[in-house]
Amino acid sequence: MNTQISFGGKAVSEKNDAIDVQNINTQLFIDGKFIAAKNGGTIDVLNPANGELITKIAAAEAEDVDLAVKAAQKAFPVWAETPAAERGRLLLKLADLIEENLEELAQLESLDTGHPIRDSRRLDVPRTAACFRYFGGMADKIEGSVIPVEQGFLNYVLREPIGVVGQIVPWNFPLMFTSWKLGPALAAGNVVVMKPSEITPLSTLKIAELIKQAGFPDGVVNIVPGYGQTAGQRLADHPDIGKISFTGSTQTGRNIVNASSGNLKRVQLELGGKGANIVFEDADIDAAVNGAAWAIFHNQGQACIAGSRLVLHEKIADQFLQKFIALAESIRLGNPLDADTEMGPLTSQAHRDKVLSYAKIAVEQGGKILTGGVAPDDESLKNGFYVLPTVVEAKATDRVAQEEVFGPFVTVLRFKDDAEALEIANSTEYGLGSGLWTNNLQRAHRFAKKIKAGMCWINSYKRVNPGSPFGGVGKSGYGREMGFEAIHDYTEVKSVWVNVDAQIPPHFQRGES
Repeated sequence: MNTQISFGGKAVSEKNDAIDVQNINTQLFIDGKFIAAKNGGTIDVLNPANGELITKIAAAEAEDVDLAVKAAQKAFPVWAETPAAERGRLLLKLADLIEENLEELAQLESLDTGHPIRDSRRLDVPRTAACFRYFGGMADKIEGSVIPVEQGFLNYVLREPIGVVGQIVPWNFPLMFTSWKLGPALAAGNVVVMKPSEITPLSTLKIAELIKQAGFPDGVVNIVPGYGQTAGQRLADHPDIGKISFTGSTQTGRNIVNASSGNLKRVQLELGGKGANIVFEDADIDAAVNGAAWAIFHNQGQACIAGSRLVLHEKIADQFLQKFIALAESIRLGNPLDADTEMGPLTSQAHRDKVLSYAKIAVEQGGKILTGGVAPDDESLKNGFYVLPTVVEAKATDRVAQEEVFGPFVTVLRFKDDAEALEIANSTEYGLGSGLWTNNLQRAHRFAKKIKAGMCWINSYKRVNPGSPFGGVGKSGYGREMGFEAIHDYTEVKSVWVNVDAQIPPHFQRGES
C-alpha cells in the first residue's frame, strides 16, 4: 500500500540566501524581449503571508496581447519547420536550467503563492523540470498512422501543429502549470501566448528568462500577465489564435467557450473539482488518514483535484475521524519560507474570506464543524491570509458537499454500503479527481470504473506524472494535460490519400463530340 507524505514528521531544514525581490523581472515578455505594457499599467503583487507588496508587474491589455500574437505568428513557420529533435533539445535545456535555478524558483513560488518552501523545493520545481524533460523527449516521437483503405491507395495520417495557441495559467500552481501547458504545445511545434494569473505571475516570468537563456527563437513563447477581463478575454476571442487552454473556475471556462466561438478555436478546459475520497471498512486506517490529509491540506487545499469530500464507511468513521482531526490540528502553519512550515496562507485575502464563509454556510444548513473553520489565533499570522485546517460533517446535498470551496476545508459524509458510497461519489456535477481506500481488489477496480471522474487513485491520492493524462469530465472540463493525449490535443490531424496504382474509371460518361 502506498502511504502518502507524512505531515507529522519534521521538515528538512535548508538554509539559503533569500532572493532579492528587486531583481524579479516584472515586464511583459514579447518577441524575446521584456517590455512595458503599452499603456504603462501595473498590478500589485502581494505576499499572502503578510499582505505586503512584493512588487508591481506590467499589466497586459488587449493591444499587448495583439502584439504578442503578431510575434508568435512571425515565429511559427520557422518553429514548426525546426527539426523535432532540436525542439526537444531546447526543452531539455530548459529543464536543466530549471534544476540549476531550483532555489530561486522555489522561493519565488513560495513568496508569491504561499506554498510551503519544502513543497516548492521537493515537489513544484522538480515536477516542473520533469514535465519539460518528458515533452522534450517526446518531441521527435509524435507519430502519424497508416490506414488500410481500398486497393491501390495509400492513406496516411499526419499530426501537424495548430499554430498560435493561447494559454491561461491559474494562481494555485503557477510554476507547474506553466510547464504542463508549454511542454506539449512547444514539443508539437506550436507557438504560445501565455497569460499567468495576475495574482501569482512571478515564477512564470522567471521561466521566460530561462526560455531566453536556453536559446528558444524570439516569439516562440510570449508571456503577458494581466487581468482576465482584458488580457484573458482577448486571448479567448482573438481571431488568430487556434487553440485556448485554460485552467481555472467552471464559470470562467464557460465564458471562454463563448468568447472562442468567433473563429471556432479549439478549447481545452481544466476546471473545478469536488473529489470524493472514499474510505471503506477494510482500509488501512493509518495510511488512509495520512493520505486524506495530503489530499485536502496540501497547498492549503487550493487544488482542483483535492479530496474535498471525505466519504467514510460508518463502521470506521469515528475511529478514522479521531485520528484525522488530531492530525489536522497538529499541522504547523507559518511563514511559507520557513522550512518547518507545513501549511502556508491562502493565496489572496479575497479567497481566504470566501473559504471562511463556507464555515458559516455549513452551520446554517445543519452541518457540524469538527475542527477549524476560522483564521488562526496567532499574532505572528494575523496579517496573512491563513485558515485553520477545517473538517465539517454535513449531508451530501449541502452546499459544502456540492460546491468547490478550494481551501483547507473537507466535508465528511458517511455511508452504509457500496451502493451508497458510489451514489455519494457521483452526486456532484464535477468529475476531476477521486480516490478510494480498500484492500478488496475487486471493489477497487469496480469503483475505479464506475466513479465519474477523469482520474481515480486507489490507496493513494493526488499522484501526478508527466506521462499520465490529467483532466476531468462534466463541469470539470474536457481535454487533457500531460501524456500523449496532451500532444494530440496540440495537433491537427490531416488525412493524406495517395493513388499508388488504382485504376479509376471515369464517373461521367461523356458523349461523342
